[in-house]
Amino acid sequence: MDSAAAAYGMYSGDVEIVDVVQALNGAGFRKEDMCLMLAPSQHIAESMRGANLLNAEATATAVSARVIAWCSEFGAVVIPTVGFFIRSQVFLRALVVARNAPAFCGRPGTLAGLGFSDSDAERLEKQLQQAGFLVYVASQEPARVRWATELLRGTGAVETATLEREARAVA
Repeated sequence: MDSAAAAYGMYSGDVEIVDVVQALNGAGFRKEDMCLMLAPSQHIAESMRGANLLNAEATATAVSARVIAWCSEFGAVVIPTVGFFIRSQVFLRALVVARNAPAFCGRPGTLAGLGFSDSDAERLEKQLQQAGFLVYVASQEPARVRWATELLRGTGAVETATLEREARAVA
């Protein structure tokens, strides 16, 4: 990653992703600096899987369009076995270009491009196959990353950490 540091929070399925994002936005973190990785069973993933903007009923089409628009506001959103959105050049380089295009959508290695160790990336990606989601917040300022970690913990993350050293090593 180009940023100096990052924070992440791993969430179980009983926390609402919208609440976490709103807490981060309220503290001044931009959606463009966030990468979300969602379990395929997460309700947003379910909406994406069922999206059919061409041949769906009007209500379903409107819901799908809102979900797609919401996902496209983030630096990146990855849903294993479903798809991904990448808005940020930083996340594009980390997720697609770095390490010869680490895998998307169900293959191991997506999180390794963000600065996670191979063992942590594999462990977290396995957890995401079950339920929940991961929120990753990048920043040039280590103090803001520590603040993001506290916010993630306060919003119910079951695991939080900073990736200061790992993120620098990837840069």
